[in-house]
Amino acid sequence: MPANLTPSYHKAEEEYRRAQTAEEELRCLQLMLAEMPKHKGTDHLQADLKTKIAQAKKDMAVEKSSKKGGRPGVRIPRQGAGTVVILGGPNAGKSQFLKTMTRATPEVAAYPFTTTTPMPGMMPWQDVFVQLIDMPPITKDFFESYVQGIIRSADLALLMIDLGDDAGVEQCQELLERLQTTKTRLASESYLDEDDVGLSYTRTFVVPNKIDADGAADRLELFHELMPLDWREFVISAADGTGIEPLRDAIYHSLDVVRVYSKMPKAKQADMDKPFTLRVGSTMVDLANEIHKDIAASLKFGRVWGEAVHDGTPMKGDYVLHDKDIVELNV
Repeated sequence: MPANLTPSYHKAEEEYRRAQTAEEELRCLQLMLAEMPKHKGTDHLQADLKTKIAQAKKDMAVEKSSKKGGRPGVRIPRQGAGTVVILGGPNAGKSQFLKTMTRATPEVAAYPFTTTTPMPGMMPWQDVFVQLIDMPPITKDFFESYVQGIIRSADLALLMIDLGDDAGVEQCQELLERLQTTKTRLASESYLDEDDVGLSYTRTFVVPNKIDADGAADRLELFHELMPLDWREFVISAADGTGIEPLRDAIYHSLDVVRVYSKMPKAKQADMDKPFTLRVGSTMVDLANEIHKDIAASLKFGRVWGEAVHDGTPMKGDYVLHDKDIVELNV
């Protein structure tokens, strides 16, 4: 029997996949259970959710206990059009990449474990920004527990391979093997496992770095032989800028968002400096909610200027937004 899950359920499920803490997971799981149609076709999923809810409550108690003991977790608020995490082994060039792509100023040094805590920065793309987070290195012996939540909540992961060192490929293997022991893993697309709602996969680009180093081409060939991943690949040098701009474009387009500009009812011009970024498929009501829930509740209609309509066309709240639409909300 088909489950016939509602749009509200799928929205809660997407929020659950992005949850960084046990408290966020619990809230989403409870909402998923409440939104789920109750019939024989969902019996197994209901039982699975109840098990996950019980585990989330236990995990939340552990998190609270850790905070009391002076060992708080790490949570980085989402900013910009989306969030991208930079993963790799020691000295893979993650910090140099962050410095090249953003205005952040991480410590960049030619020795491993320079990055000990997550370092965020904002990557510009045309008139929007994307949040990049340089993560501490992951090895078979070094893996901070909070890293799972940040990877899980990200829109995209960049798996960086060090082509400047013979150990680079082995370090990449160690990283993937370490993540395989967790409930947060990397894949060509982001999704939740159908048989285990708690098992989350994050979309990943492979980023072999330091292609300008001696022997880098041979190491890249070895990487392809030993690890034939079916993920999009971008060969770069974060130090000299090779391949940076195609990767910048790919990062933004992977987010599947549209830019929408707001216009006040009596204003002659829209605010073209700071667009709202919403998921592809979002509606005018979703835009109103981004501004303020009271505006969404009292929304009558909106006038739209864009490629899909004539300028100033009145549209209802279920109008699906397009990239670069200008919207005037009327309440």
